[in-house]
Amino acid sequence: MELFNAFVVSLQSVWNDSGFAAFTAGNGIMILVGLVLLYLAIVKEFEPLLLGPIAFGCVLANLPCTGFFDEMGVMMAIHYGIANEIFPPLIFLGIGAMTDFGPLLARPYTLLLGAAAQIGVFVALAGAMIMGFTVQEAAAIGIIGGADGPTSIYLSIKLAPHLLGAIAVAAYSYMSLVPLIQPPVMMLLTSRKEREIAMEQLRPVTRFERVVFPIVATIFISLLLPSIAALLGCLMLGNLFRESGVMDRLSDTAQNALCNMVTIFLATGTGMTMSAEDFLVPQTLMIIGLGLVAFIGGTAGGLILGKIMSKVSGGKTYPLIGSAGVSAVPMAARVSQMVGMKAKPGNYLLMHAMGPNVAGVIGTAVAAGTMLAMLK
Repeated sequence: MELFNAFVVSLQSVWNDSGFAAFTAGNGIMILVGLVLLYLAIVKEFEPLLLGPIAFGCVLANLPCTGFFDEMGVMMAIHYGIANEIFPPLIFLGIGAMTDFGPLLARPYTLLLGAAAQIGVFVALAGAMIMGFTVQEAAAIGIIGGADGPTSIYLSIKLAPHLLGAIAVAAYSYMSLVPLIQPPVMMLLTSRKEREIAMEQLRPVTRFERVVFPIVATIFISLLLPSIAALLGCLMLGNLFRESGVMDRLSDTAQNALCNMVTIFLATGTGMTMSAEDFLVPQTLMIIGLGLVAFIGGTAGGLILGKIMSKVSGGKTYPLIGSAGVSAVPMAARVSQMVGMKAKPGNYLLMHAMGPNVAGVIGTAVAAGTMLAMLK
């Protein structure tokens, strides 16, 4: 009998120490959310390289009694890399190595389209403040409109770390839904005649221009907004690797091995911020709704300036490329190409749209830096 009682006590001790005993309804809901996100990533292929690790991180975050943050280990190290702003700049290093600024340099005025698309950021910021968020929280929510995941994470860490999970999920979800969200806005705000405009071929961009641009951009923007020097500096350093012609090994590493590794850590760590107590709050639904407003507002802002520039230039500027200013490289540029081809088959617009598309990356970083300068 004593042996049986000891066995029962041992079983009770094992149960009390297990995750099952501490499992809550909130944990169950969030694990279900993680599984839904995994379905979207794997089956529907919605940004699978990012949404997949985020979803799995969400599942991990809601397994009780794991002790991930009780002592230093791999999970705490990943969280440290996010909380201390290590991973977003490293992601930008890889993005810079993959980015061709040639279309922007060929038509520098398309930088204005990338700037105009940031209007969605400030529309959502105002909406968030009306809904009762603090100005810091509203700024972090608004940056979703830039459709730039690493910048959204970077700003959230700085201004509203408790909202990181919801903001990251909203940002990456809307980036994956660009082909569904943007075309109706593009069709609504442009006429068929505007969609049939054909643009002239881009001028060749010299190697000198390509090499000088990342250096000058880093110096000027970092002096203007020191708070984003790490983010923008890594973006431009990666681009310098690409364009210099003498650092191919570094460019290849930044584009592939480094970018893939950091993506795993950044996305998984972001998912691990989606614990039930932080995510299952009314603010999450508000953030997702405001993110959609920000994204639509950014698309509309770029399109409206595109229409104005088209009229001023006598029809030499294609209005639809303004929608690519929301960043989401290169998906937004491909959507501009897709809609334009439907209106006028054979109208190849991808490289024209890449100008405002890469300008949007810079524009979102500048918007984030401006908010940090004003609110930090």
